[in-house]
Amino acid sequence: MWRDQIIEELHKVREDYARQFNFDINAICKDFQEKQAQSGREIVSFPPRKPVLQREKCVVRSAA
Repeated sequence: MWRDQIIEELHKVREDYARQFNFDINAICKDFQEKQAQSGREIVSFPPRKPVLQREKCVVRSAA
């Protein structure tokens, strides 16, 4: 099977990073948020969008 070295390296980096936080997703997110705040870049957030509901088309068939 063909293996991509770049993807393997990416998986290793991700695994090592997660291991630093004992694979705790809340701790990982907190770290990302702290890094984002320290970056000095403007943080933009938008209000959640309401889902657009699409009506199903009714097909009426006449009894023949």
